[in-house]
Amino acid sequence: MGGDDAPRHVVDGALAAAGEVDLGVVLVGPRARIDDELRRHPGLDTNRVRHVEAPDRVTMDESPTAALRRKPGASIRIAADTVASGEAAGLFSAGHTGATVMAAHAAFGMLAGVDRPALAATIPTPRGPAVLLDVGASVECRPQHLLQFGVMGSVYARVALGIQAPRVGLLSIGEEETKGNELTRESHRLLKLSMPSFIGNVEARDVYRGHADVIVCDGFTGNVALKISEGLVEVFEGLLTKELSVITDYSEYGGAPLLGVNGIVVVGHGRSSAKAVRNGVVMAHRFASDRFIPRIQGDIAAFAVPHR
Repeated sequence: MGGDDAPRHVVDGALAAAGEVDLGVVLVGPRARIDDELRRHPGLDTNRVRHVEAPDRVTMDESPTAALRRKPGASIRIAADTVASGEAAGLFSAGHTGATVMAAHAAFGMLAGVDRPALAATIPTPRGPAVLLDVGASVECRPQHLLQFGVMGSVYARVALGIQAPRVGLLSIGEEETKGNELTRESHRLLKLSMPSFIGNVEARDVYRGHADVIVCDGFTGNVALKISEGLVEVFEGLLTKELSVITDYSEYGGAPLLGVNGIVVVGHGRSSAKAVRNGVVMAHRFASDRFIPRIQGDIAAFAVPHR
């Protein structure tokens, strides 16, 4: 029930994924609304689609904490519980990001050795896609959190983007390790000490140049950077070539995985099209098939990432 065009685009995208990939989907929301959308698909394979009732939803103007407490039947809460119970392998939502993060955290808990979740956005560069995280899940961070983001982002880059040896950079205001605030300076020290793949600071102007495959920052900084980028693309959309439009189109990747929670969660854009939903559901399926969560857990344990 999340997203600007829900449930139509969500249902269309989920059914497209089920028709193209060997997976089934669980649609969570009011039965009447979902049944209305399913009737538009007369050739539907009913063996691949199941419904779970959820009478409420969290709207974009609501406080996620208050809404989830007040609405036990909210679709995002029921969806997260459905995955936590083992009835589904992963969760896709194009709804309220804060509510999705909170529902996932409550239902799955955090991975051992990880303190904060991180949303990992895929961004285009001349050398291919790269990962920027966190873009909004954890606004206030400590240096050890950025180290954890670097480890998780590296696993994501290998599994989802096929980058065998991801280079990790730290978003800061200058290339020198003394630049930035206390968070970035201490994070630089910790990343340099702990990750052989760390290449140093990355300035904002170099984020899209491909100097790093994984760029870490706190959620406030990452969200601002991502929103500025989205705004620029929209402003200059009429001037972009067809090729450039494709590589900057968020629907190509479907959404941003929520890393750090002990379950598979893909968070879609609020304006997700059916194509974006389809790709987000397929991403969740791929993560489940590739044992994404155990691989992150293994790397976190191998790096002995500090946490508190």
